[in-house]
Amino acid sequence: MVLLGSIVNAAAIIFGSLLGLFIKRIPDRMKNLVTQSISLVIIVIGFTLAMKTNQVLIVVFSLSLGAVVGEWLDIESKLDKLGLFIESKFHSKSEGSISKGFVTSTLLFCVGAMAILGALDSGLRHNHEILYTKSMMDGFLSIILTSTLGIGVLFSAVPVLIYQGFIAIFASFVPNLVTQHLLSSIIAEISGTGGILLIALGLNSLGLIKIKIGNMLPSILFALIIVCFIQFFK
Repeated sequence: MVLLGSIVNAAAIIFGSLLGLFIKRIPDRMKNLVTQSISLVIIVIGFTLAMKTNQVLIVVFSLSLGAVVGEWLDIESKLDKLGLFIESKFHSKSEGSISKGFVTSTLLFCVGAMAILGALDSGLRHNHEILYTKSMMDGFLSIILTSTLGIGVLFSAVPVLIYQGFIAIFASFVPNLVTQHLLSSIIAEISGTGGILLIALGLNSLGLIKIKIGNMLPSILFALIIVCFIQFFK
């Protein structure tokens, strides 16, 4: 089953998030320290991914175009409104926490080589080992994230399933259209672009800066488009 790995990954996030919701007795000072620790880890992961790029200009153009389109569409505002709407249904006391948890966890779970490689391996070879490993990591992280950022983390299971599921289905239908060289380039530049977003996300979480990460999300798509465009004209 092509989607098995993606389904298990989404289920692990949901299970971890539900478990995290029951961890209510953690003192605020401890939650703050855990949040800061996670933020630092996110920054380290971001730097690691950002260094994977082979063509810095692709990352620059992807981030620039993505920011322009994202600002024009005002994605951040729409995500906040969606979060507040869901929040009102759950009678959350902390305004904006759902949208913050949703964006933070979605970026963390979707960006990176494991998400891309795992989904591709599921589609090309029906081998789900990479996504099974990622599921264990995401499940553990979702426990910690939910206990600090709230129920918004749980809803990130939906874009994770759609994102990885789409890649897996695409890989299963058109394996002959993607060369190994193109595949490596796509993974490198998406990882590089996503790494920059994760660095910004970590700095935001530490309260050092305030960047509209949601408005920069189209950068990931532009990285894919630019790599394919360059490859087509070579």
